[in-house]
Amino acid sequence: MADVILVLNAGSSSIKFSAFDANTPDLALLTRGQVEGLFSAPRFVAYDGAGEKIGEHAWGGGQTLEHADAIGHLGAFLRGHGVGHRLVAVGHRVVHGGVRFTEPVIVDDRVLAELERLTPLAPLHQPHNLKPIRIVAERQGALPQVACFDTAFHASQPDVARTFALPESITQRGVRRYGFHGLSYEYVSKRLSDIDLRAAAGRTVVAHLGNGPSLCAMWSGRSIASTIGFTALDGLMMGTRCGSLDPGVMLYLLDELGMSARDIEDLLYRQSGRAGVSGVSSDMRTLLASDDPRAQFALALYVYRVGRELGSMIAALQGFDALVFTAGVGEHSAPIRRRICEQAGWCGVELDPAANEAGGPSIGAASSKVAVWVVPTDEERMIARHTRADRGRLRAF
Repeated sequence: MADVILVLNAGSSSIKFSAFDANTPDLALLTRGQVEGLFSAPRFVAYDGAGEKIGEHAWGGGQTLEHADAIGHLGAFLRGHGVGHRLVAVGHRVVHGGVRFTEPVIVDDRVLAELERLTPLAPLHQPHNLKPIRIVAERQGALPQVACFDTAFHASQPDVARTFALPESITQRGVRRYGFHGLSYEYVSKRLSDIDLRAAAGRTVVAHLGNGPSLCAMWSGRSIASTIGFTALDGLMMGTRCGSLDPGVMLYLLDELGMSARDIEDLLYRQSGRAGVSGVSSDMRTLLASDDPRAQFALALYVYRVGRELGSMIAALQGFDALVFTAGVGEHSAPIRRRICEQAGWCGVELDPAANEAGGPSIGAASSKVAVWVVPTDEERMIARHTRADRGRLRAF
């Protein structure tokens, strides 16, 4: 009988899931998939550990689903395909842990209430991350649930890297730099120990280039600085989010354009970034294939911002031993990796073009002063590891 750890990663309109065998040393993947398009055109798909499709369903007739409906469908699927398996715990990705939650925590009513109070720090993520926790608690109250935080990995940053130049009274209310994508960075830092001891122990910049990208400066596997700060709006240019912005722009939008706070929120989160600049798409593949000058400018701006922030990460580390690409764009877009590495030639980065086109894992030229890697991330496996970490506590439930 396999003891199963289920990992849930819920967004506003989707729930991704992975199920792992907790009895295997490396947490063998049993199944993964997602329910997407909850409020538009719901669709479910699932794959086994080898990547073969084992389940699929689409809801037609204009039917929509709530998160609770999606959890119900997922539960029925897992019961049907997991005969002989026993669900022992559920791990959840939660974007924001605030000041207090700097490591994974087993969730009870008190913890859940505290996490809900952090919603203003991540208004487009936190509520959706917490919905499945509440749903599972209502249906299987004795089942242990573990919240794992995107902010936790960055708790090692020094105060000077986390503090805004604001009055202390505001800082004490939790207005500080937190950093995100921490589960991805934590996984990559541990993988580096297996493939490049110098990068693992040295000064490494990891580029998590997904739809919402960021950079993290690591020294000996610990976060020293990151490009995202107080909210997921900060840092690099994103798919539909603006990234770093002069605060005076927001005052201008309020005073001169008469925009409300909610109007500005919609502009900065949903109408900006690659989609806003290009007027074409937020998707990197679409932009790369387009001959529209606006699409090409959006790409140039994206690469420029990555290169500029890379310099700031190197400055925080006071040196540079390795550059690591991860996440969707970082793992799969050879043209973007090439352009970023060409821009980083000033700091000793040299690319092996053939290795880059092949996807690595090592893509640095033999003469490069800086190691360059492509390391696939696995946030779900990282969550499963944390969920399994203290089996004694899990058995206590």
